[in-house]
Amino acid sequence: MKRYSDLEYLRLSKWKKFLYRLQCFFLAIPAAIKNFFCAIGRFFKNAVLAIGREFKDIALTFKEGDVHTKISYFIMGWGCLRRGQILRGLLFLLFEVVFVVYMIFTGGYWISMLPSLGKVGPGETYDAVLDTYVYQYNDNSFKILLYGVLTLFFVIAFIYTWRLNVKQNKLAEEIIKSGKPLKSGKDDLRSLVDDQFHKTLLALPLTGILIFTVMPIVFMILVAFTNYDGSHDGYINGLFGWQGLENFRTLLVWEGGGGRSYAATFGEILTWTLMWAVFATFTNYFLGMFVAMMINKKGVRVKKLWRTILVMTIAIPQFISLLYVSKMFAKNGIVNGLLLDLGWIDQAIDFWGSTDHNGLLARVLVIVINIWIGIPHMMLIATGILMNIPSDLYESAKIDGASGWKQYTKITLPYMLFITGPYLLTQFTSNMNNFNVIYLLTGGGPTNAAASWASGNAGYTDLLITWLFKITTGEDAKYYLASVVGIMVFVVVALITILVYNRLPSVKNEEDFQ
Repeated sequence: MKRYSDLEYLRLSKWKKFLYRLQCFFLAIPAAIKNFFCAIGRFFKNAVLAIGREFKDIALTFKEGDVHTKISYFIMGWGCLRRGQILRGLLFLLFEVVFVVYMIFTGGYWISMLPSLGKVGPGETYDAVLDTYVYQYNDNSFKILLYGVLTLFFVIAFIYTWRLNVKQNKLAEEIIKSGKPLKSGKDDLRSLVDDQFHKTLLALPLTGILIFTVMPIVFMILVAFTNYDGSHDGYINGLFGWQGLENFRTLLVWEGGGGRSYAATFGEILTWTLMWAVFATFTNYFLGMFVAMMINKKGVRVKKLWRTILVMTIAIPQFISLLYVSKMFAKNGIVNGLLLDLGWIDQAIDFWGSTDHNGLLARVLVIVINIWIGIPHMMLIATGILMNIPSDLYESAKIDGASGWKQYTKITLPYMLFITGPYLLTQFTSNMNNFNVIYLLTGGGPTNAAASWASGNAGYTDLLITWLFKITTGEDAKYYLASVVGIMVFVVVALITILVYNRLPSVKNEEDFQ
């Protein structure tokens, strides 16, 4: 593709400018993907180098440190206690004692069971007292995996604390050699509410993120490498074990049998998910902006009334409004009844069950209904931004003879995109995971006959998130497959975010509106 200079680009027509920018965008995708994997490679390279430097520093500290520092390698906090830093020493020692006791009595068992996820499953055993066979439950694969992950995190926390203990000894020796006094326990406590107060404030939120966000993500990823499902729940029905990459092969590798392949089902649902996200995001964005501009226009009366009416739709819970709209468009609903009474149709239209053209009617309808839901949100955001656009810009444009369309494309839209660019990207990713609208309106239907054999009985309006929900419900729930789908959703969203974020006007031209 020919690359134009800035001057040559300005001489192009609007249509050629648009095509040129579109070509540049798609040509930049391979480079962006390459940069993404290069960044991952650099990350691992830097991580390996950093680990090497840490090992070198640990060895050098042990070699050059005094006897108290050497003992601290085995008894955490010893050096701090011997140097008068009682509070630090006791905290390090207490953490080591708790860790050792936990690993001896509990942690070691969970770690040892992780490779197998259980050895003895449920079964019948003979009870000599009752003279009969009784059903007995033994190992619990789910519990082993859960507590194994928690133990691994505890081990990582111990290694980090042990390394911090070594650094404290090295630092204390350097301070003593310089002739300065070491911090006492009172100094440490005072520091926690003074110059180190930010660490005190962040301690609880970071712990919460680790326990309630990071650990569940790691657990979900590990489930994707097992055969955890309704038939292998890990305790009552039977143990589950490691499957390696078999689950990923099932979802991503195209197999024979026409369309009877999980890869075909996944590809179709992913395509519709991306289409839905594009339409749901940009229809709400531009129509919401248009409504805000109409209400904000000079000469429009009772502006507060129009805004209040639109905000009322936000006040109504989506659970109620979406279920109500779903019933309105049912075969025996209000819409069909009205159309029949008017004589516009001869028989009721199956809005949610029609499979013509891959469920086109249901797909169009959910997009239209989503516009009704999303416009008020965008209207409120756009109203605040439009009020802050300097009126001098519009007055100057009018003097220069700019039409209303010119003012919109050269002033309003660039300003809006600059301010709301990150929001637009967030909305796109949110719409990819928009469970409420799809599930409450259609339940994922109409049923896709070509994919009905697949787990979850996928429908034409199913997004990846609703398909994932279907996979995890019912007696034949395939939790391992749902975990694989969840990982793929993350990968797709992450790639789109990385590709688009750095091309947003608010990121590329940060100083333009300052």
